[in-house]
Amino acid sequence: MAVKIKFAGPGTRAAAGQFLSSRKFLLALGAVAAAGCLLFACVFGFYYAKYRHIVDQRLDKPLFANTAKIYAAPTELRPGQKYTARYIAQQLRDAGYSIEGEGKASALGTYSANEESITIHPGPQSFHAPDAATVTFDRGAISQITGANGQALEAYELEPLLVTDLSDQSRAKRRLVTYDELPKTLVEAVTSIEDKRYFEHGGVDYYSIVAWTWHDLRGDRRFAGGASTLTMQLAKMFFLSPERTFKRKFLQIVITFQLEHRFSKQKIFEIYANQVPLGQRGSFSINGFGEAAQAYFGKDVQQLSLPECALLAGLIQSPSRLNPYRHLERATNRRNVVLDAMVETGDITKEQAEAAKATPVKLVPGAVDAGEAPYFVDLVREQLASRLGDNDYNQEGLRIYTSLDPELQRAASEAVAAEMKNVDERVEKLHARRVKAGDDTPIVYPQVALIALNPHTGEVLALVGGRNYGASQFNHAVSHRPTGSIFKPFVYAAAFNTSLAGAQLTNQDGASAVFTPVTVLNDEQTTFTFAGNQTYSPKDFEGKYFGEVTAREALERSLNNATISLAEMVGYNNVASLARDAGITSARGTPAMAIGAYDATPLQMAGAYTVFANGGVRIDPWMLSSVRTPNGDPIADYTPVTKPVLDPRAAFLTTALMEDVVNHGTGFKVRAMGFRAPAAGKTGTSHDAWFAGFTSNLICVVWVGNDDYSDIKMEGADAAAPIWADFMKRAVELPEYSDTKDFVPPQGVVQVSLDKTTNLLADASCPVDYTATFLDGTQPTDTCDHSNGDQRNLFQRIFGLGEKPASPGPVPTTQAAPQPVQPSMPAQGTTATAQQQPPPPEAAPKKKPGFFKRLFGGGKKDEDGDQQTKQPAPQPEPQ
Repeated sequence: MAVKIKFAGPGTRAAAGQFLSSRKFLLALGAVAAAGCLLFACVFGFYYAKYRHIVDQRLDKPLFANTAKIYAAPTELRPGQKYTARYIAQQLRDAGYSIEGEGKASALGTYSANEESITIHPGPQSFHAPDAATVTFDRGAISQITGANGQALEAYELEPLLVTDLSDQSRAKRRLVTYDELPKTLVEAVTSIEDKRYFEHGGVDYYSIVAWTWHDLRGDRRFAGGASTLTMQLAKMFFLSPERTFKRKFLQIVITFQLEHRFSKQKIFEIYANQVPLGQRGSFSINGFGEAAQAYFGKDVQQLSLPECALLAGLIQSPSRLNPYRHLERATNRRNVVLDAMVETGDITKEQAEAAKATPVKLVPGAVDAGEAPYFVDLVREQLASRLGDNDYNQEGLRIYTSLDPELQRAASEAVAAEMKNVDERVEKLHARRVKAGDDTPIVYPQVALIALNPHTGEVLALVGGRNYGASQFNHAVSHRPTGSIFKPFVYAAAFNTSLAGAQLTNQDGASAVFTPVTVLNDEQTTFTFAGNQTYSPKDFEGKYFGEVTAREALERSLNNATISLAEMVGYNNVASLARDAGITSARGTPAMAIGAYDATPLQMAGAYTVFANGGVRIDPWMLSSVRTPNGDPIADYTPVTKPVLDPRAAFLTTALMEDVVNHGTGFKVRAMGFRAPAAGKTGTSHDAWFAGFTSNLICVVWVGNDDYSDIKMEGADAAAPIWADFMKRAVELPEYSDTKDFVPPQGVVQVSLDKTTNLLADASCPVDYTATFLDGTQPTDTCDHSNGDQRNLFQRIFGLGEKPASPGPVPTTQAAPQPVQPSMPAQGTTATAQQQPPPPEAAPKKKPGFFKRLFGGGKKDEDGDQQTKQPAPQPEPQ
């Protein structure tokens, strides 16, 4: 049978060729893929080995700097204070105490409480000795404090509260927490919105990568996010830059595998919880949930509620854009997205989510920066570096105990913020007037500083160093500025010092007498000669002069010429010596010194005023109390430096004059604003505005001025005194400062009623009187109805004819001169009696007012007179 053989045609041969070509292509493709995989494996292996060494080096060291912790001063409890058991229990919890019998006892201490009492047991790591006490309450106030042995206590101090951690070198703040300290709700909130399968995947969630890609293609993604897991985010935070490149993403995965291999999921989450950035506070970044809980809610992280946990978890996406202080609505919407995500993952029910969404966001009131006293903390940091002499002190977790009172600090910050708005309004009005007059000088908003001290201990209780720490960290509380008229009380104190020694001051007319509040001073425009042939011609405020005035009135009105004339009688060097002893180290014996031409810092002036408020004893202001180890063992304790400067009688006599300044003089704005507690103080106006004053338990100094030293064109009474009054009104509302008392005169000081017209003892015939304070034995003895009044007629008084009676003043006595207890010593080469000082040369006679000025010379107006003539400043005398 014949067989047919059919040969393949051209088409069949082409198909076979294509198959062979496809096979070769696939083989080539497979070879390329294999080579690619091999290359990837080599590259991955290379970088894995390289970064394993880098990661190991980084993780062999502590992950976070164990920064020093700053603690406030302990709150002192006293019977009569308006505290409740619930409030004190909260204070103890905030300080780290635990409830007695519930769980593990805190090393800091424990407490037990009911509605009527609270018993406190300090632990081994407490700041205080382990002495227990029971505080009993009645009608909303402390009725009794008893020790463990049943003995009644006058006072008891609570555990100091943590203020803040010192920032690290990157100006980041964090409060370290462990995984076990994190609320379960916070862990669920973070994983639900950032990494749903965190506890299931091995560092890279391939399922989520595919899912995110699919939803992106379909455009139905419910929640904004990415494929990065928490471990990948952590790898980027610790080891990589934020740039978006393929290489960075590749390295991120490499490091992620290493972290997952090295740590448990709980440990990775703990590290993440302490590192994640959650916002900015001034110039500091907020890192970690521990710091954020305190920053935004004023709570320990363990106390966070469900809506608060959701809000913090929501901030991770974009802390700046979602900052609840600036963008509350955005932050709230993001919180609600987190709550919906938690419902989807089954962590909470829909009902719980809806209840949490209905909860308003309650942030810590006011600026968080203010509550932590950043300017105060900066000064503490400087003192630590200076005293410990170790740059690594901030890596050792030290406990730093300070003098800060957080409640008073908050009052200071709020007062500054409120009253500087009024200052700004005045600045804007003044600027508008200048612009209208053709002056195009840019507007300058003044800076501010406020210092509050305990006058009897020197503790710096509150400190504001500027308007906004985030904008400028320059601390104006320690910036040197001319003191203006808040220096003047030291002139009058030096004059009272002479009275203690029985010395008499001699005026320009040659009359001599012991100095008292009614000593008559000359307030006429005068050219003062000093240091041989130098001259100084100051002006009074607005060019108004009052002729003969009492010392009391001269300080009330802040009269420049009268004050300098007194300093001349006392001796410029004697005044300067007293001022330097009080802490105003720049003071030199010149006429300009008497009206505050030399500079000092607001902190120095607060320390100087302790001389008046503390019975003549100066106490150096201090902030640093104790440095201790993390376990509470003392490393260094610091005690304040004290120095007797004035006799208590001279201090009180000067204080009495400053009370008149507040009640009747340039400081009356304090009373006009509603501050009613007993107080003494002094305004100051030069190019800056000042107010320095005190009560029985607080000293406060306020400064307002421009950084460029230009004139703010405002008086101390208008710019600084309102801030002082606002702060003090807030302070006396606090339990610790509510018990202000009258200033108590020491033995050897008497208070008498004087007639306003004659400045002699008031009786029934002279009903218009006032109270004045004298060194015993120097007070007037004549009464107003027996005074040798001016018997000349009007014509004689106008033209200066006839015999003018002696000016009213202290009557010389035959009693022995009062002896000083601890008066300030006069400067070498000077005496306290002006009779022994050479009179000014005739070539520079003191100028007298003209006829009409004598006749019509000046009505009363409480103004601060600190303006000075524009002439070369006097040269300080050599020491």
